[in-house]
Amino acid sequence: MRSTPLQRGEATRVVLDVLAYFDETTEEFVRRRHRELQSQGLRNEEIFERIRHEMPHRAVAPPDLSARQLRRLVYG
Repeated sequence: MRSTPLQRGEATRVVLDVLAYFDETTEEFVRRRHRELQSQGLRNEEIFERIRHEMPHRAVAPPDLSARQLRRLVYG
């Protein structure tokens, strides 16, 4: 709060969002992004390719997963 113009409630929400981002597992990230991209009308082929490209840019990069491995995380 001291270093930003945010009010106490807003600052708390930002901190909780950042902590949740860093706490998200690879499986949770893949499932969440799949839902988000699917809601935008993308097809699975495009979705899994995009997720594969996004994963190395996460705070802690997970191992490189194939489209098949990503599909298994989403559908079991």
